[in-house]
Amino acid sequence: MDWQNLPSSNNVEDRRGSGGGRGGGVAIGGGAAIIIALLGWFFGIDTSSITGGSQTQSRPSQSQGSAGTQSQAQDTQFVSKILGSTEQVWGDIFQKNGRTYQAPRLVLFSGATDSACGQADSAVGPFYCPSDTKVYLDTDFFAQMQAQLGGGGDFADAYVIAHEVGHHVQNLLGISDKVDRAQRSARSEAQANKYSVALELQADCFAGVWGKRSSTQTNLTQQDVQSAINTATAIGDDALQKQSRGYVVPDSFTHGTSQQRVSWFMKGFQGGDPAQCDTFNGAI
Repeated sequence: MDWQNLPSSNNVEDRRGSGGGRGGGVAIGGGAAIIIALLGWFFGIDTSSITGGSQTQSRPSQSQGSAGTQSQAQDTQFVSKILGSTEQVWGDIFQKNGRTYQAPRLVLFSGATDSACGQADSAVGPFYCPSDTKVYLDTDFFAQMQAQLGGGGDFADAYVIAHEVGHHVQNLLGISDKVDRAQRSARSEAQANKYSVALELQADCFAGVWGKRSSTQTNLTQQDVQSAINTATAIGDDALQKQSRGYVVPDSFTHGTSQQRVSWFMKGFQGGDPAQCDTFNGAI
């Protein structure tokens, strides 16, 4: 993935080293519970009920001293390029539909920081806050993905950012508000969870739309695409629950199965059309 060819964004807010919040990161250890918690951290999955690619070396992991500073700067550049590309893609889509795209800001932090949705903590994972229209991202997740999952890679990292931007698009289109109202009137937790699944799958589809529309600039290879498919497979609710519990509880799913996540990401990627990302099918 040639992310260096992408446009840069001016909407990156770097809070690292500002002294705010708690220092440090996620403790690393062995065992499936750590891997599952780490997956939740990366992709915004609530694993509290569970735990109870190519060019993977293109951006070196952070370390102490000048090497760590250089790595941090490269991560900042990468995030700026991916965010800039999402602004270009969604700006064009909105314009063609007679609307103006309002880009989100992406906050880089280390350890913890404040957000309008509460404290952003490394244990929560990358997430989008609709109250301040910002995406929050702990920069350590790039290195942790490589070290703990033995994979990742540029397109897998970009997929995560594009997924969170997808939630911003949902907010701009009023989809998030509709889902919130539907969840509050739901007759059961299982029904409310189904709305959550649909929201997350649509964000996956929107990430695929971005991937397709930016693919000419990024020169994506099949290996890049496969890394995203592998990532989507690994973070399905069924895969995580089966790994931790040995069985699955479908009513508790909040993000969708591995098959669903791959299917909707690929639907967005193959068509490049957000109109094909109706995961709700009239349910809201």
